[in-house]
Amino acid sequence: MKRNLTQKILESHLVEGEFQPGIEIAITIDHTLLQDATGTLAMLEFEALGIYGVKAELAAQYVDHNLLQADNKNADDHRFLQTAAARYGVHFSKPGNGVSHQVHMERFGVPGKTLLGADSHTPGAAGVSMLGIGAGGLDVALAMAGYPYHLLCPKVLGVKLTGSLPDWVSAKDVILEMLRRYDVKGCVGKIVEYYGPGVKTLSATDRETIGNMGTELGATSTIFPSDDRTREYLVAQGRSDAWKELSADEGAQYDEQAEIDLSKLEPLIAKPSSPGNVVPVREVAGTKVHQVIVGSSANSSFRDLMVAAKILAGRQVYPDVSFNVNPGSRQVTENVYQAGGLMDFLSAGARIHEPGCQGCIGMGQAPGTGEVSLRTFPRNFPGRSGTKNDQIYLCSPETAAAAGLKGAITDPRDLAKEMAYPRIQDPEKYLVNEKSIIFPSAELRKTVVVRGPNVRPLPKLEPLPGRLVAEVILKVGDNISTDGIMPAGSKVLPLRSNIEAISEFVFSQIDAEFAKRAREKKTVVVVGGQNYGQGSSREHAALAPRYLGVRAKIVKSFARIHLSNLCNFGVLPLTFKDPADYDRIEAGAAVVLDDVRKHVAQGDREIPVTIGGKKIITVLDVSERQRRHLLAGGTLNFVKEELKKTA
Repeated sequence: MKRNLTQKILESHLVEGEFQPGIEIAITIDHTLLQDATGTLAMLEFEALGIYGVKAELAAQYVDHNLLQADNKNADDHRFLQTAAARYGVHFSKPGNGVSHQVHMERFGVPGKTLLGADSHTPGAAGVSMLGIGAGGLDVALAMAGYPYHLLCPKVLGVKLTGSLPDWVSAKDVILEMLRRYDVKGCVGKIVEYYGPGVKTLSATDRETIGNMGTELGATSTIFPSDDRTREYLVAQGRSDAWKELSADEGAQYDEQAEIDLSKLEPLIAKPSSPGNVVPVREVAGTKVHQVIVGSSANSSFRDLMVAAKILAGRQVYPDVSFNVNPGSRQVTENVYQAGGLMDFLSAGARIHEPGCQGCIGMGQAPGTGEVSLRTFPRNFPGRSGTKNDQIYLCSPETAAAAGLKGAITDPRDLAKEMAYPRIQDPEKYLVNEKSIIFPSAELRKTVVVRGPNVRPLPKLEPLPGRLVAEVILKVGDNISTDGIMPAGSKVLPLRSNIEAISEFVFSQIDAEFAKRAREKKTVVVVGGQNYGQGSSREHAALAPRYLGVRAKIVKSFARIHLSNLCNFGVLPLTFKDPADYDRIEAGAAVVLDDVRKHVAQGDREIPVTIGGKKIITVLDVSERQRRHLLAGGTLNFVKEELKKTA
């Protein structure tokens, strides 16, 4: 049978199940990725397993989110992560070395390997034909310990690319076109595989941009073939031995198919406040702009920064605009410097920041009240920037630079009247700097792990009781993101290793009294709409509510990673059998789940729930493995008991 590339990679790593969409499978994981916003909790979970060292082929810990050291908390967490990485055999990328996705692709990415990351944008590894999947930190901790990763076997959406991008249009516009077509949940349960003659016109870093933001489609992952462009990139990185050719068989079949003629694309932009709210730039041209940021995990490569630098070269940023540059890595910064790009930025009045996520995770760079901000970031969920009622637009580096010059949203093609389009060639040989990566060694394995006062033990979670009596404490609508459940930003992110403290912020952007009322009620339920829990992989959005007493969530549908995280922490992820029941439920209604433990244990898919005195039917659509974890009160409880049995 002629196979697509997704099938080839998954089947070569398959250890449980068979390639049949919708059926749970398990795959071996070659590389794991942690970043500091998720890594502190994941490292605590890894330690709780009692395993002395990582068993994955390569494990890496990056510090790229919590860079702002306003007090001791982030610095303490960084020391904890560095010493834990040394102790357990994990590569450690120091603060300021760069964004995890960019650095992993530069220094460690290998075509055909699997990468499980505690960051939802891990599919950016598609840039080097690596199958990257975002997951909760506990799933990554288990992969570090040598356990396989379980997921529902995805469908494969084959997207044929033809033609080549015209001037002033770039890879960001390709993924924005996909979001225009599919919105934020159109690719749930799918891996997006790009193929066709247009692929060769996209560089490795172009592909990283597309793969990174494929997460916003709801996709499990994204994959590109490994071809001469991949080899070109790895050779330039001094890692030619990592390259191998990979592609789908000629005539391979896909579950679904689409086609994009790259030559017909135009500059696109996602309006507030969703990555799926995409329109042509010309439709919003003229909107006054106050802030521009080029960079982040999706658009912080050499090419992306250099095209913006050359657009600004010899010109001045508009007086009312704050123009910011966030390089993806120290290596990118050094190469842009060598090519003259940093001087172009500085002379034009831009602000250069250290390599890292920065404003993408709400760690600084918040816009002012009522101000419009254009960003090359992957997300613009409400309030994610740190400013209430923010107006965040997502766009390409070309569109961002045009707005920076003109002070208003501008179709970058209009700049053709003033300048030639700067087509950027990647270096034939990058300046390589690995001095800020601490590689594992036998000597470092003797390191004593250092824990600051903010690094607190994991909370104990009780098993699922026979009967649940609770109250609907909150009802929310569609597309609630993990930012809405568990906010990021400079105030909350430093509490990642302290569940008791961070739980005070659960749903704080939606209901400031949620944590207080949840503690008073002790056992509570949250009701939601479609695509509940989209966005970040942060497992704090499952664990912190569980700590407050949330034992079930009843929604119309769940985002993939959040559903898995709920199971990992013993929160029942229930969906309405009849979506109309959502409209019949009000906050404050009493909830009773009789014999719930029995229903879960015997494999019942339909779970009766009495809400406000009326019985409805909900659906528990999880695997047998996840049922065992729910019964135990969470995955960690279950795995630790299993380890005791085999000890």
